[in-house]
Amino acid sequence: MSVGPALRAVTVLHPHLARPPAVPLHEAVERARDERWRDQPYAQGSLALDLVPDEALFGQQPTPSSDLPDPHEWAHRIGLAVAEALVGVRPPTQLVRWTTPEVYAVIARRATVVARRAMASQHRAGGATGHVGTPTGRPRIFVRRVHVCCPADGVAEAAVVLQDGPRVRAMALRLTGFDGRWRVEALQVA
Repeated sequence: MSVGPALRAVTVLHPHLARPPAVPLHEAVERARDERWRDQPYAQGSLALDLVPDEALFGQQPTPSSDLPDPHEWAHRIGLAVAEALVGVRPPTQLVRWTTPEVYAVIARRATVVARRAMASQHRAGGATGHVGTPTGRPRIFVRRVHVCCPADGVAEAAVVLQDGPRVRAMALRLTGFDGRWRVEALQVA
């Protein structure tokens, strides 16, 4: 019976044996400045890196106004959504994507207080509730007017006038363009 070709011994070379020795940092800097080393055919196995903070590469990226939707329309929609969340008609979690963490924290805290008060008053009265735990007889909120100005590229400031039953309320929003969408960066409701 014939056995295949004879097995040969395998020699493993360690990778560090095939590489030239490392150059200390101070010597590499000197070589980079020295004209004699610039025309050498061999470059040591390292990359020249321009160290950029992770936030610049992976954080929020500013978006110019030309790449964003109409700020007037957006202020109208987000103003109404924020007002509905503040009175307990809309869950505040729907606004996470459209607000900064600081603004969302304020909206969520206020919505929680309103929801607790509504639940307590309904419990005392034994009344019916809507889908979010608010009385079904609550008047609808709607936007009466929106005024927008754009002080800088990618920034819009809006004044939103809301009708909340018999009350008229004012809301000021600062929208900034990040990652291709408007986000509420500052909010004030009167």
